[in-house]
Amino acid sequence: MIAVLERPDVLDGIPRVITSEAQNERYTAALLEMERRGNLTAAERNLAEVLTLLIESYEEEHYPIRSASPVEVLKELMEANNLRQKDLAPMLGSESVVSEVLHGSRKLNRNHIEKLSKRFNVSPALFF
Repeated sequence: MIAVLERPDVLDGIPRVITSEAQNERYTAALLEMERRGNLTAAERNLAEVLTLLIESYEEEHYPIRSASPVEVLKELMEANNLRQKDLAPMLGSESVVSEVLHGSRKLNRNHIEKLSKRFNVSPALFF
């Protein structure tokens, strides 16, 4: 049986709501071990689903991801893809438009958002 089921934070073989970082780490380690092994039984797949939900719930509460502005998203995408302002000029119209967007003096329009979401293969919602 998976080690997570042998812990005191598990009641009758059923994982409980995560209440500590140590418990979160144990559940995460157990989940990663199951993913590494593969070929899980039906019971192990169900356990993996429950652990995933418990871990996600704990981490959403304890490690929230702050909302990012469209400009922050664009800057991060540019950095991740090693792009400069001039690389976005063909999509946004000109280097001056890119500069205005990056400095917050101009908002992205619908056309910009469509092109950027296709270029970076991300949801247009990231830019709202």
